[in-house]
Amino acid sequence: MKLIKINPENPETAKIEMAREILRQGGTIVYPTDTVYGLAANIFHEKAVLKVYQMKKRLKNKPISVCLSQIQDIKTVAQLDPDLENIVQKILPGPYTLILNKKDNLQSRVTAGTDKIGIRIPNNVICRELSRKFPITTTSANISGHPSPTSARKAQKELDDKPDIILDSGPCSDGISSTVVDLTVTPSRIIREGAGMEKLLSIIK
Repeated sequence: MKLIKINPENPETAKIEMAREILRQGGTIVYPTDTVYGLAANIFHEKAVLKVYQMKKRLKNKPISVCLSQIQDIKTVAQLDPDLENIVQKILPGPYTLILNKKDNLQSRVTAGTDKIGIRIPNNVICRELSRKFPITTTSANISGHPSPTSARKAQKELDDKPDIILDSGPCSDGISSTVVDLTVTPSRIIREGAGMEKLLSIIK
C-alpha cells in the first residue's frame, strides 16, 4: 500500500485522477474528510464494496454511507423533496451524514438491504473531487468498533496494507465523526452526535 502526500487545499489533479481510476477499476483507497479518514470504494462496484466490509470486519447488516461531490448529486441516489432540500442546502458541505430514502439504483450491499441511505458531502475538496465522477463509500478507515483514525498514519496502522493507496493530507480538521441525522422521519432524529451539532440543531429544531 502506497502512502501519497496530497495538498489539502489544492489537491494535485494527477493524484486525484490516479486515485479515481483505482476506484473505477474496483480498488479501495483511504482518504481524508472534514471529520476523520475514510475508506473509499466505487459504490456501483459490488466486489469493491464487499472489500470494504471485509477490511473493516463490518457486519453485513450494517449499511455504509455514500460520499457525493455536490448537493445536486443527491437526487441520483436518494429521494429529496423541496422541504428536505432546503435543509440540505443549509448544512452541506459539512460534517453531517444525512439519512434519506434511497433510489432503486443502489445495490443492496451498500444499504444492507434497507430502503435508506446515508449521504455525506464533506467540507473537504479532496473527497468531493474523488466522488465527482461516481459516488464512493465513506466509512471510517478502521476496524469496526475501533477509534476512527484522524491521520493517514493511524489509518495505515489500522488497516495494514489492505487498501491500494492512502491519500495523506495531514490531520483531519474536526477529528471526530460526523453527526448522523435521520431526515426520513418527522421530526428529524439525531442518531449519532458528532461534529457540527450546534449548527444542525439550530436548523432542524
